[in-house]
Parts: sequence; structure tokens; C-alpha cells
Amino acid sequence: MALRLSIKAMASTTLTPEAILTQLFHSLSLPVPPPPFTLTPLSKPLPLPSSYNLPLLITTTTLLSSLTPALLLAHRNSLSSPPQVTLDPLHAAALYSSERLYTLDGNPSVTDRILIGGLHPTGGNGHVRIHDGFPNHRSGALKLLGLPETATREDVTSACLTYPSSLALETAAHKAGLPIYALRSPAEWASHPQSSHTSSNPIILTALPSSPTTTPPPLPPADRCLSGIRILDLSRVVAAPSAGKHLASHGADILWITSPNLPDLPVLDVEFSRGKRSVSLDLTDARDKATLFDLVRSCDVFLQSYRPGSLAAKGFSPEELVRINPNIIYATLSAFGPDGPWAENRGFDSLVQTCTGMNYSEAEASGTGQPALPLPCQALDHGAGHLLASGICAALYHRATKGGAYKVEVSLAATQKFLESMGRIPGVEGFKVEKAEGQTSFPDEIFEERELQDGLGRMRYVKAAGSIEGAEVGWERMPGRRGRDKPEWLPRPGGEA
Repeated sequence: MALRLSIKAMASTTLTPEAILTQLFHSLSLPVPPPPFTLTPLSKPLPLPSSYNLPLLITTTTLLSSLTPALLLAHRNSLSSPPQVTLDPLHAAALYSSERLYTLDGNPSVTDRILIGGLHPTGGNGHVRIHDGFPNHRSGALKLLGLPETATREDVTSACLTYPSSLALETAAHKAGLPIYALRSPAEWASHPQSSHTSSNPIILTALPSSPTTTPPPLPPADRCLSGIRILDLSRVVAAPSAGKHLASHGADILWITSPNLPDLPVLDVEFSRGKRSVSLDLTDARDKATLFDLVRSCDVFLQSYRPGSLAAKGFSPEELVRINPNIIYATLSAFGPDGPWAENRGFDSLVQTCTGMNYSEAEASGTGQPALPLPCQALDHGAGHLLASGICAALYHRATKGGAYKVEVSLAATQKFLESMGRIPGVEGFKVEKAEGQTSFPDEIFEERELQDGLGRMRYVKAAGSIEGAEVGWERMPGRRGRDKPEWLPRPGGEA
């Protein structure tokens, strides 16, 4: 499992989903060729104007996150060959913007609420991007800039301009533990020490030392790929929660663990908690912490995306958890990966786009004269989510076929490198595509409408993309009030506790 993916070594004519998926299966030590798949033909380009090869990223990652559970289904059902996977790339593209496309009681979601964040100029003709998605990030940025809580966006811009350069402000922010990043060109990112530590493999899968005498819970035959798989989901925002949501669509029993000490993210939570049960635990409380340890003992996957090191400091590191559960799969999503000077930094999709040169090069390719241009969807978040879900399914397959415990690591920066390796669309051709504008840009059949729990309204949302022959795909339960469920597992198929 130490193989490195080398997309750039492939000729441009071989940059197809089939070729990339074969390399990904090799890198994950999975049987090749991958299970068979069919792509629904497109009548027009995907509605995502960009110079980056988003269609290839979307198609490949969404296929991977269906092919890996299909492989597990073939094993548990003793099939002679893996089942066929069918994917509509347009449906997959909608899923990459799912948090922007749902409606609640007929009202569209609102994800673009920016108070003081976004791109700001600095001295030296530089720019930084400030993240204000959490109250503590907003307050921290204002404190760093010497501004009161009542400051406006214009006040923030004026304060940023007092710094001699974007790097000076970035350095000061990182010393204060704040997610503020300088806008870089690709060349500037390539010269940064963190760049060389970014993995060329978008999924790092390694074995964890565990007791060789233990055997994982059996996987009886089922009509859902992940039926009976128990997952603890300690994640927030988009990337890792989307991985959990995807795994839930294949039948996993997911307990989404949230903290009563952290603010809700209602616009995102209602989308990415679908299919999960919600439990509130305060890990500063000894009883709640013991409850989580008890859940770990009989779980299959521990999925987390908190700031690197924060859960480990509370005793929930891979090394600690494998001692109490020698069959565990520990999956983690970070901004910059496990190595390098920024390994413990906070980061989000928009910030990684900014500091790695994506926003710069996208603006340059568009010819609009803007200093920076974001991608038309949160491609790093959703791409990383599909990759993380795929890595978890690969680890489950290895555990089922040869035992052991495993660690799965995915980062936004490695996902960016993966996308970059797929090449660019020359000139302004990529920007001639019509941009998606809400649900009307997609066919009705990719949406479904259901009632939320606890009387929270009626939601119309993008269905799970990718069908698997002989398997049921979709979410069994809808979101409800946060913390509504008990901290206990459902019985496994066959009645096992």
C-alpha cells in the first residue's frame, strides 16, 4: 500500500476515468481491473465553467466511491464477479454542489453568507483570504487586525492594507492559530516548503499495528454494500461529512458525534447529516468521554476531521484506539496532510484553493483581470469526501479479506494536487460553459423530496449518485434536531450486538 499514484506520467490521451481508476486501485492494493462501470452519455458539457478538468475529477472520484463499496458487496455476497456500476456525470456534478442545490420548504439554501471574510488586498500588491465561517475565526481575525467586533468588511480591508505584504499577514495569522492564507501563484506555491510534503497519492492507506489473533465482525450477505458497518463520524463543514453521508447511502450505521460546546452550522448540517443518527457528547466531560470510548470498542470506522492533534490530545489517536479496538479503521481528513510545516494548520477548501495557486491561475486563464477566481463548486471538499469514503471502503475490503486495522488519510491539498495532475483546459474554452443556476440546471429525476424529522420542514435534495447492480443505494433516514439520538449502535444484521 505504499505505491505512489503518477497521473502526470500518463500521456494525455490515456487520461480517462478507466486509466485513472486502475491506478487508484493499484495504489490501494485492490484487485484490478476495477469493477465494470457504465457512464451515461452527456448531451452537453457539465455546467461548471473552469480551466481545471473538473469533469474528469468529478467522474473519477464519484465512480471510485461507488466501485469500492461494490467490491465489498461482491466479497460479502460471494459473487463470482463484482456488480456493474452506472453513473450519470451530470448527476455527479450536482452532488458536487449539493449544499447549494437543496431547498427547505421551497426556499433555497444560503451558503454565501460572508461578513468580513473572503479576499482582501494587502500592502505590496498582495491579497489574503480570511475565513469567517466560525464565530471564533471571525473574532480572532478582528483581534489580530486590531478591530472591534462591530467592524465592517471595509474596515477589515483597510486594516489588511497596513501589512507590508500578504505573507506578513499570513505569518502573523498562523502564529495566532488563525486560518488566513496568502494568495499565491502556482510557482510561489511550488517553492513553499509545504508543497513538497503534499502527497502525490490522494489516498494514503496504511496498516496499523494490531493484535494478529483478532478477527473482524463477519459480513453476512446483504442488499446494501455497507449494511452492519458501524461508523463514528466526528466531522464538520463539508469534506469529511460528505464522506460519511456517502457511506450512509450504502447502508452504514453512522453516529454523527457533535459537541454542545461548538456552534451549529445549520445550512451545511441539514445536507451532510442525511442518513446519520445524531449524538451530542462533551469530550471535556468524563462521562461523555467514557461513552465515546465505549462506542469505539464496537465500531468499525472512526472518521474525524478536527484540527490535527486535537482529538489525539484527548486520547483518541489511532495508536490509542487500536489498543481498545484492534479491528478499527481510523480515517482522517485534514487541510494539508500528515507531513510538512503546515501539517497541523487549520484550512478549508477556499483557503487551499487560495494558497496553492488555484485561484490565481483560474483568474489568469479567465482573462477577466481579477486577482483571484474561485472554482465554480467546492471541488476540493467534495473530491476529498469521495476519496475518503473510497479509502474507507478499501480498508474495509482489506480487513474483510485478510484482517487487520488500517489508517486512511486524505487532505484537501493532496486532492488539489490530484486535480492539477489531470491537466487544464486550454485558453478560455473552459469558461464558455454555462454555469449551473440552482435546481433548474439539472433534470428533475436526480432530486427527491422528503420530510425532515422533528417537524423541521420538507427538503428537496440531490439523490445519491451512482447505482450498483443488485444493491440498494440511498438514505434511510432524514436529518432532525441535533443530538436527538441515543449513543448506542443498532443491532448488526444477524442479531449481533
